[in-house]
Parts: sequence; structure tokens; C-alpha cells
Amino acid sequence: MDTDYEKLGSFYLGTELDPATKSPRGPVMYDARDLTTHAVCLGMTGSGKTGLCLALIEEALIDGVPVIAIDPKGDLANLALTFPELRPADFAPWVDPATAQREGVTVEQLSASTAQRWREGLEASGQSPDRIARLRSAAEVAIYTPGSEAGIPVSLLRSFRAPPAALADDAEAWRDRVEAAASGLLSLIGVAADPLRSREHVLLSQLLEGAWREGRDIELAALIQQVVKPPFTQVGAFDLETFFPAKDRTELALQLNTLIASPSFAAWTRGEPLEIANLLFTRDGKPRAAVMSIAHLSDAERMFFVTLLLQEIVSWMRTQQGTSSLRAIVFMDEVMGYLPPTAMPPSKKPMLTLLKQARAFGVGMVVATQNPVDLDYKALSNAGTWLLGRLQTERDKARVLEGLEGASAATGHAFDRNAMETLLAGLAPRQFVMNNVHDPQPTVLQSRFALSYLAGPLTRAQIVKLGKPAPRASAPAPAANGVGSSTRPVVPSGLPELFMGTGSLAPALVGVAKVHYSLAKADVDVWTDVTVVAPLTPESAGDFWENAAVVDRSTVASASSTAPDAATFAAVPHALNAKTIDKLDDGLASFIFRSGTLSLRSVPSLGLVSRPNEAEEAFRARLAMALREARDAAVAKLKSKYQPKLDALASKHRTALDRVERERSQARSTTADSAISVGASVLGAIFGGRRSSIGRAASAARSVSKTLGQRGDVARAEESAAKLETDLRELEAELEAETAAVRA
Repeated sequence: MDTDYEKLGSFYLGTELDPATKSPRGPVMYDARDLTTHAVCLGMTGSGKTGLCLALIEEALIDGVPVIAIDPKGDLANLALTFPELRPADFAPWVDPATAQREGVTVEQLSASTAQRWREGLEASGQSPDRIARLRSAAEVAIYTPGSEAGIPVSLLRSFRAPPAALADDAEAWRDRVEAAASGLLSLIGVAADPLRSREHVLLSQLLEGAWREGRDIELAALIQQVVKPPFTQVGAFDLETFFPAKDRTELALQLNTLIASPSFAAWTRGEPLEIANLLFTRDGKPRAAVMSIAHLSDAERMFFVTLLLQEIVSWMRTQQGTSSLRAIVFMDEVMGYLPPTAMPPSKKPMLTLLKQARAFGVGMVVATQNPVDLDYKALSNAGTWLLGRLQTERDKARVLEGLEGASAATGHAFDRNAMETLLAGLAPRQFVMNNVHDPQPTVLQSRFALSYLAGPLTRAQIVKLGKPAPRASAPAPAANGVGSSTRPVVPSGLPELFMGTGSLAPALVGVAKVHYSLAKADVDVWTDVTVVAPLTPESAGDFWENAAVVDRSTVASASSTAPDAATFAAVPHALNAKTIDKLDDGLASFIFRSGTLSLRSVPSLGLVSRPNEAEEAFRARLAMALREARDAAVAKLKSKYQPKLDALASKHRTALDRVERERSQARSTTADSAISVGASVLGAIFGGRRSSIGRAASAARSVSKTLGQRGDVARAEESAAKLETDLRELEAELEAETAAVRA
């Protein structure tokens, strides 16, 4: 098998099979950009669907494309089980002891046979253990467990924070964000709410929108209190009491209150915030597979989490620039119940939004299930790629054919229903039909062996065993310095006092300034608030801002104008008096001018400059996207340059091979005729007359001569074909060399 599958922007999915004989033809390379038109993978239990989907995710990570994977069963956590050395000891903690017992072997023996099976499987699909190491170095796998601390917990209360300002200008996106938050929360208490008809939904939406329009985050406890006493008295044309009486509002509030009163709900308040940029990339810009493991949640909790996650992805997506390259993948396994044909669960609307709009932003949506009849195939008409494995019933096949027909009609492609039905009928495990609207015809493939160990659904204990990535670093809180007496010092008149903390309090100057940064060549023109803190000691004099530091505004946001009880105070320097405080403003301005820089990261070769206050990981993510776009453009340019030459040479080579076959066939026929002629002349010489023998001998001589001529034709045809094949290989090598330069 040709193993040249390390192509830029291409995913190696497996081996193409001849539809009739199932004999291998070569590697199946899937263009990463095709995934921006989304994909659906269908197959019954045992079809190899999970292995194929994991292979697709692995290829994306190797290519630098981050993935958010929603995992209702626990299978996708297997992405963390990568063992480059393929030692039996690596597999031992993850093999199933019950399987070893059933097979009558020890865990060590089962681990050894599993390691050997993985080594042989990789080799059979043209892969080496080095590729596992490449996967591990290319991306980080993080297992998130909302509602549990087995993996990385997720704080969902942060999901009720005010949306980014950029979203406020998009009326549809804003409305969808409000609707998803209200629908998800109501689904958690078992209320199936219609956004247009449900008074519960309308009330929560009004409360959320009121806070968010003012730029305020709203915690669940505060939201519950506002359900009882809303900050408005009118809803539409009716007064509040007519629309939603106080008694009924109290009942709704009690239902919501059971959530925060429940000990189990405490797990939902801790952990990392649900911020998509942080899920996709690590702090140093490495792409991540963020596996959202939700197998441990109830159905209502799953719906709540999936809805909020999908809506967060939609909101993040709409703040990105458009691109034709693949920016990220959103994958959901076992999507049954989240995208049904008729019902409208809260998850369906954001999922439909992604299927319809994500292409423009380079986000690929991939869904998988084993029950085709439970999917909305009208929605999936937006999917450009269908990966179809063995299906369980004729009803499933009919449903899939119906969906394919609709998808083909939506893209204007012809669809041969009978041919597709024939292809689906003969599939074995790990064999799939790939119907890609970007390809001229469907492809039958056998999926490649997964680089990750497919241990099956991981338990909570196994997820704990995997461990967690190092937490993101946070800025340390400023420490108080100095001790003193309980007597509060006197400060100069006109200098307001603020107090932070309790216990021993040390004096410090706090300055707040509005600073204008402007740099035309970097397209920077921004005003920003700067907060400065300068510690004071009894010896401080002259430039009080000399030892100041710029701090986050939140550092002093909790300061109070009232001194805490039982506090002790350090002395205020004598040099700070009525005369010197008049110069504080000028000193602050001078300090900020000297040290108040705005740091911007830049990559001159790409003309990229970070935005003011843009986090490093966010800039690295934009950089990775810009590099991928530049790479895809360069590869496309190379293809347009070389493809006509390759096609022409390949056509000539096929013609030459056809000629070789014709010449060989003619040579075989001439050889047979010559043998018959020579035999006839010999027999004639023995049994016939002299004249007839001479004639037959002459004919035989001509036949032999013709045979020798045909052999010469065969040799010349073979030589021509060999020369064309050499030219073709040299041109492919030239293309590969230029592609390698792009990769570098």
C-alpha cells in the first residue's frame, strides 16, 4: 500500500477499496477544507464508527486543528491513551480485567497481546509508532467533566455572564444567546418551554437581557431572586401580575432554588469558565482536544450543558473573521435526542445555526450516531460529507438514502440511489462509504487503525487516573506590608481615603488615568483605563510614584470608604502633605508616560499584530489560523501549478500501459500462429509433397519474423511506459519538495 499520507491540509482516513472486489487501491486522503461543509457518520454497533471518528480527530490534531468533542458515552476520552512505545505496561492499567478472566489469561498477558495487536494494526495501515509520538507532541488532550471533579470541572454559572460587546451589534446572535440560556436552565428543572409561548421562558429571557444589556453578569442566585421580584412591572401589553402572578413566580423560583440548594450542584459552580478560546488552545498556543465527558450526567443535565456549550461556540464563532480554511472542529458522538426530526429541544437551535453558518467561519461540525431514524435529515442536508458504515435495518438504510438524496439536491449534485444502495449492502466492519460532495463519486474505504488505544468507555475512576493538565496561572493578590498602631493616621485634606482588607493596613497611593495609545502602522487607536498602586513608607519623599506598579482595576474595586474594625495602621510619610499632593497628578502622568507601555505581539512576516489587551493564547490562535490560511493558499497554488502536468502525464502513462497490454496480446497471438505454422510445415515435410512443404516453410518463416517484430513492439511500448512513469515520479517528487518547503 502507498503510505505517502503526510500531506499538508489532508487527513489520512484509511485505504480505498475496489467497490466490487474490496481489494485495496491506495490511501484515502480527505481535504481538511471539505470539513467546513460538515460531516455525519452513521453505523450500527460494531461497524467501527468510533474508530473512524477518532481517526478523523487524530488527523485534525496532527494538522494543528483544535477540536471540541462532546462525549455522551465516554469513548472519546480514549484520545488521551496514546503510547508511542507500545509497551505492554502502557496498556496494562487500561485493559479490562473481566476480558482477561473470560479469555483465561492474566492481565499482563492480555496487555502484551493488546500491545502486539496495536503494533500490527498500525503496520497494516502503513503507520509507525512515531506517528503516535507526533500526535502527542502536536496537541493536548484535556478531559472536562461538568458537574464532577473527576476531570477538569466546568463552572457553568459563568455562562450567565454578559456576552461580549461584539455580540450586541448582532441582533440574531444576541437573541439566540438569551434564548439558549433560558431554555437550557428551564430544561434542567424539567420545563419544556416554547420561547414564544412559555411565560417562564419569557420572564427569564427578560431578566437575562435586562442585565446583559447593562453589561452586568448575573449569578443564578440573583436571577432566582429577580424571578420573585423582577425589576420591571410590565411584560408586553400586560402588567406583570396579570402575565405571571407572584404566586406562580414564587413556585418557579423554588424549583430553580432546588438547583443551588442541592449539594451535587456545588460541582457546577467550580472549575474553569466555559470560554471557547481557552478550550481550543493552551496558553502557549498548542491546539487542544477538549473532550466534554457527560456520561455521568442525567438527561436533563446533559441537555442543559450541551445547549450552553453549543451557544457559547456560536457566540465565539460570530466574533471570528471569515476564512475558507478549517479553524476548528465541533464533534458530537451519539447525537440522538439532540437533533431530532420533529421535536425542538433546546440543543437543536444552536446546532442548526452551526450547520447553516459555521462554514463561513471555518468551523466544521461533525455528528455521529447509530440510529439514523432519530436524526433530522433536513438539517443534515447541510452536511457535505457522509461516512456510512453497516446499518442495522432496511428502515435505517431507507432513511439514510433519503437523507443523501436531500443533501445531494441541496448542493446540486446528481445522486444514484440504486448504486448507493448496492454499495451499502456489502459493507464489512471498518468499511465505510464516503459520499463527499467535493468528489466526483462515492468512495469505499477501510478505516485506518487508530493511534489512540480504544479501551471503550472510560469510567470516572479511569478519568481521575488520567490526571489533569496544569491549571492556568493566575496573578497573585497584592500583599499588605508594614505594621503599625490602632490609631488611624491623618492624611492631607483633599486626598480621599479607601480601605482594603482587614488586620494590618499599609498606606499606598492609588492613581487612575485614562491613557490614549496610537500607532497607525499597527492599526492601534485605543483609550484605556490604567490603575496604578504606589506603596508608601515613612521614608517616601519626592517622586511618590517611583515604585508604583500598574495593576488590574479589579485589585482595588473592592475598596471601601469605611475603615475596618480592629485594624492597625502603618504611618503615612510626612512628605505627603498639602503642598506635595498638588503635584501628584503631574507625577502620575509622568510615571505613566515613562512606564505605561502597551505591549503588542507581532509577526512581521504575516503582518500580524496583537490587539490591545488580547491574551497571548488568543493571539497565538489567530497566528495559527493565519499560518493555516497561508499554507492552504500556498498548497492550492502548487496544486493548480502541478495538477495539469500530473494529469497529462498520468493520462499518457495510462495510454502507454494500454498500448503495452495491446502489444503483449498481439505478440501472444502471433506467437501462437507462428507455432502452428512451423508445426504444419514440419508435418508437411514429413508427410506431404515437396512443393507444399516449401510453401508452408516460407509461410512459417514469415510468421516467425512477424513474431520477432511484435516482441520488439512490446519492448518499445514497455520502454515508453517506463519512461513516462519515471517522468511522473520525478514531477511528483518535485511537487513534494515544494510542498515540504511550504511545510517548513
